[in-house]
This record gives sequence, structure tokens and C-alpha cells, in this order.
Amino acid sequence: MKIRNRRIIRLLAHFVALINRLLFRTLRIHVVEAVPGISPFSPPGRERYLYCGWHDAILGMIFCGEHPCTSGLVSHHADGEYVAEAMDVLNIKAIRGSSHRGGAAALRQMLAAIENWHVAITTDGPRGPRRQVKNGIIYLASQTGRAIIPVAFVGTNVWRPQGKWTDMVVPKPFSTVYVFGGEPFRVPQGLSRDQLAAYREQLQQIMDELNETADAVAAGKAPLPEPKRAAA
Repeated sequence: MKIRNRRIIRLLAHFVALINRLLFRTLRIHVVEAVPGISPFSPPGRERYLYCGWHDAILGMIFCGEHPCTSGLVSHHADGEYVAEAMDVLNIKAIRGSSHRGGAAALRQMLAAIENWHVAITTDGPRGPRRQVKNGIIYLASQTGRAIIPVAFVGTNVWRPQGKWTDMVVPKPFSTVYVFGGEPFRVPQGLSRDQLAAYREQLQQIMDELNETADAVAAGKAPLPEPKRAAA
């Protein structure tokens, strides 16, 4: 049975947020930026980014820090109402829509209202396939000119509850977690839909490599990478 009462949904959102905040306060959190100043948890600079993560990393993307100017893309599907309420509790602006639905004009209109916000997207959600980049975030980057920041979230000791099509990285109390932000990935503006595939494949490779690096660091098999240069 699905809950439709907005008051109950909001109470549940507060409860879930409280539980996760308490959990994350027990953790040793490392935010690793390939380029200084690209984290959504930092005071905002001049540039706004598109953050690209896997659906299984959503807890880390949300709870590893405060969000001074982050928004997140939420489906128009009825279940998106639950997510939107939870995001509001966490001071994350919910954008109802799709990264591809309605075409470029609709995307420009949507982002015009939030031009001062970062946008976070789980590129393989909400229906999968698992850890596969979709064209939507490439199209969005091309239409807006925003750079994509690939994101990986790993922990030294985690649970992985299984959902319908993916698992979820849930860190165990008092463990260590890492949020990796890769170098900004830029897509040429004005790409046609036929031109998206090549950049989607590039981003897929970047995401795969970033997650491999993060896994190696969490396992103690590799040192933390050094940041390269300050963001423009």
C-alpha cells in the first residue's frame, strides 16, 4: 500500500533523514576532490555542476556533508513525491522532471529557475540497468553548458541491501567512507541526439575507473590521489 498523505510522507522523510544523519555522524568521512572546489558540500563558487553518481551511492551523495546549493532531479512518477519530500527536509531542491523528457526547450526552462544550483543525478536510476550511464545527463550537459562531476561513494565496511535492480551502499557505524569527485567532464554544447553516444561511452569509462580507484583506496590497496589544480 502506498502512502499518499503529504503530512505522513513528510514525517517519514524527517525520520529517515534523522536516522541517516545520526549514522553518518559516527563515520570517518573523506571527501576526495580531483580538483579543489568542486564538492557540493563546499561554499559555492562561480561555477555550478552536474553531479553524476550511481543509484547505489545515493546515501553518500546526500549525507556526507551539508548542501548549500544542491538540487536533485526527481521523476514525475508518483513515487517521486516521497523522494521530493525527503530532499526538501535535507535542504536539497527537488526538480520534478526528466533529464530527457520534453526536449531541450523544456530543459532550459526547468534549469532557468535553478540557475544558481548544482544538479545531482543518479544516472542509472530509478530503473537501471545498474551502473550504466544513460544519455540524459550528457544531453543535459550539452544543453546547459555545465560540466559533469563524476562521483563515487565507497566504504571500508558496508551493508549492501538488495533492491529490485540494484544494491545500496549503507556504511556500518564507526567505519570509514570516501566520496570521490572526478575531474570536470565537459560536453560540447548543442549536440544532436545522434552525437550523445560517444560522450556517454567516455563518461561510462570515467565512472568505471573512478569507482575502481575508490574501491582500491577503501581496500587499502592504493593511496589517496592528489588534487590536480584549482577549479576555474
